[in-house]
Amino acid sequence: MILSCQNISKAFGTDVILKQASFHIEDHEKAAIVGINGAGKTTLLRIIVGEMEPDEGVVALSKGKTIGYLEQHQDVHSEQTIYEELLSVKEDVLRMEKKLREMEHEMKHLAGDALSQLMEQYNRISTEYEHQNGYALQSELTGVLKGLGFTEDEFDKKICTLSGGQKTRVALGRLLLSSPDLLLLDEPINHLDLNSIAWLENYLMNYKGAVLIVAHDRYFLNRVVSKIIEIDGGKVMSFAGNYSAYAEKKAQLRETAWKAYMNQQQEIRHQEAVIAKLKSFNREKSIKRAESREKMLDKMEVLEKPSEVRADMHLHLEPQILSGNDVLTVEHLSKSFPGNPLFSDISFQIHRGEKVAIIGDNGTGKTTILKIINELERADAGSVELGSKVHISYYDQEHQQLHMEKTLMEEISDVYPDMTGTEIRNILAAFLFTGDDVYKRIRDLSGGERGRISLARLMLSKSNFLILDEPTNHLDIVSKEILEEAIRKYTGTVLYVSHDRYFINQTATRILELKNHAIINYIGNYDYYLEKSEELTQIYAPEQSEETSAPAVSASSSKEDWARKKEEQAKERKRQNDLKKVENEITKLENRSSEIDELMTKEEVYTDVAECTKLSKEKAELLEKIDALYEQWEALSE
Repeated sequence: MILSCQNISKAFGTDVILKQASFHIEDHEKAAIVGINGAGKTTLLRIIVGEMEPDEGVVALSKGKTIGYLEQHQDVHSEQTIYEELLSVKEDVLRMEKKLREMEHEMKHLAGDALSQLMEQYNRISTEYEHQNGYALQSELTGVLKGLGFTEDEFDKKICTLSGGQKTRVALGRLLLSSPDLLLLDEPINHLDLNSIAWLENYLMNYKGAVLIVAHDRYFLNRVVSKIIEIDGGKVMSFAGNYSAYAEKKAQLRETAWKAYMNQQQEIRHQEAVIAKLKSFNREKSIKRAESREKMLDKMEVLEKPSEVRADMHLHLEPQILSGNDVLTVEHLSKSFPGNPLFSDISFQIHRGEKVAIIGDNGTGKTTILKIINELERADAGSVELGSKVHISYYDQEHQQLHMEKTLMEEISDVYPDMTGTEIRNILAAFLFTGDDVYKRIRDLSGGERGRISLARLMLSKSNFLILDEPTNHLDIVSKEILEEAIRKYTGTVLYVSHDRYFINQTATRILELKNHAIINYIGNYDYYLEKSEELTQIYAPEQSEETSAPAVSASSSKEDWARKKEEQAKERKRQNDLKKVENEITKLENRSSEIDELMTKEEVYTDVAECTKLSKEKAELLEKIDALYEQWEALSE
């Protein structure tokens, strides 16, 4: 065992965060702390590393073991470059290397015992240098930097010039290279792209020490961890297995707890009714029996009501107006910034009802495409055309029109005056605003909180085309699940950028990947993308050297394939429409044929020769038409 937490309690005023929390981490174990936002996950990490004192309880780290902690936000000011910053972690190894070089130089001038003694010392330091991976130091450092999404031309950037997300990645790289016995990571993947997340997964799975993570990425948790430590209402409980195993077990426990609670409540109500009835008889015996039951009831250990499952809340999204079938057409789109070409000659279409995810490495131009569609950025070339009756709602944290002086309740109720207070509170709760939070003013919210209230507003809109930029950022797992269900059931069209693979897998019907300045189309969810990624990348967006002219061929091939797919999709839509028309016509003629059969059984008809002849002729014509329609239907079905 490397870490033991026993009976940890922590409260801020009357707000109890942790109540007698106990758990342990074994050597080499990979575990995650989960819970809704505000549950106390970061507080627990800060208590473990000694940044915060618990009100009660003990944190014990095994003797001689080291601990490393990555906070969510990094405020690093340094004149060093990215490469120098990570290299500074290996100062001991660098000193050993310098000492070895000095000793090698000294050996040239020694002989006899002095040389033997120096050789012995050299061998000892050389062995430790090798043990510290000194010979592979440069490749290890470069591998970590590239794995975390830095390109070689960024290695010389100074730390003080980096964004907050880049600083967090540098801090993560430093921590990984320091190789502590226990890694504590608070939201380590918030600023990583898909490739970097996959790299970090593999790194942590093979990490020799123990790892304790706070993360909301369910794909990540399923791959990396073998234990879940849950904080729920201040209580801590451990579950063996990954996130999926935990979710299944948690659902079972919650159902059992609710049944036990409801059964006990029913028994209490029953006993109270019996006691009231016995007292109403107003006789000595009945009163004594009532008092006896009251004593039994007082001794009963009343079960605590299980916490509500916020996943039971549902967001219902429904467009007010039906758009045309062709929602968005992008043709030959190109965009570059000085010294930074993003994409060239890309084309794609989006149809009504599709849920399309745009994915790709950081800096490939995903958000730029959304901005071009919303006329917030101008393309260098190409066109963007919206279809008939398309109404866009755009979620972008940089361009939100929130009213700084309004409270959260006012922000929603002023836009949607028909909603009740309870309905508004339920929507806000789905986006993590509960209790008195709803009376906070927008100006007092953090950037993440403003993003969440903007997302809540957008989800209530009646638009038929939602464009979302990283919609799951700042949401906990339960809120993500609520949003996933809402998007799956939404009958309008959705285009979004996301790094959340589980969210993409649950909601996307199609994926567009920006890669090597081109776009690759995957007709399926994230699992399908993983299956086909390597194959389709080689076909439509292969990496090219500067000398080759293959990109033009690739672009041409991609356009031809896109045109072919468009033609196939158009043919399929026509076939489905024709099939439906034939089926409707068959139903109509069959109904008329049945009507004739019924008429022919009536006396006033079968005794009328002229009417009989007329109906018989119509029946024969109907059967002939029906036979022809069946042949047509079979041909269309084929």
